[in-house]
Amino acid sequence: MAMTPRRRARISKILQITIFVVVIVLLLLKIDWKLMNEAFFNFDKISPLFPGMITIGLKNTLFYTVISFAFGLTLGLILALMKTASFAPYRWLATGFIEFFRGIPAILVLLAFGFGIPTAFPGVVWPQPVNIMLALGLVSSAYIAETLRAGLQAVPKGQVEAARSLGMPAWRAMITIVIPQAFKIVLPPLTNEVILLTKDSSLAFILGMMASQFELTKFGRDGMISLGAGLTPLIVAGAMYLVITIPLSLVARKFESRTARANR
Repeated sequence: MAMTPRRRARISKILQITIFVVVIVLLLLKIDWKLMNEAFFNFDKISPLFPGMITIGLKNTLFYTVISFAFGLTLGLILALMKTASFAPYRWLATGFIEFFRGIPAILVLLAFGFGIPTAFPGVVWPQPVNIMLALGLVSSAYIAETLRAGLQAVPKGQVEAARSLGMPAWRAMITIVIPQAFKIVLPPLTNEVILLTKDSSLAFILGMMASQFELTKFGRDGMISLGAGLTPLIVAGAMYLVITIPLSLVARKFESRTARANR
């Protein structure tokens, strides 16, 4: 007697669950839990990290993210407008900038600002937060520009034409009609860009910084070296990043759901 599709699906599901449970049990039996606790969950030795990891590390991570995003959003909007301009040289400049900064790693841009600028221009030394803001902001602006360009092009052209027919100047139509709607459309990807910037701020430790400028990764890295707690300081630093990124992910999903409902 041939199996019905429903019965085949049930047997397949049972087999998948069985294989999954067996694999998990084998892994749990294979792990050396004593070594695991010493390497990853040795929380008794990390008390010297606090409260500095929160009052300095978490605060600086948020600060670097906010200033980098503010700079990247401003420059990204300018680039998006240049990319959609009728004047060809503007489009060429914007395209070259975007492709360049999308094509190189953020860590190279950080190194260029942290060490290249003082070498090329002796005597020019910028504060580390400025270096971080410029480096991460430039990379971020290239991605934000493409996101905003898509948002600008998604706004119906008829709205601009209607505004122009009423005597509204092109620049005013862009500021009051097109840009606000474009931002509403691209809120989910912009929120995701904030998450990426939060994680990219961890690269700032390569520049060297004073204790008051440490961010979460620097605290975790130094704690791993000095406290003899294995990878526990990095686990704690990772948890701190999740405190920032998980709420942002929920916000992005909420924006996506709202946009999907509005488009129905």
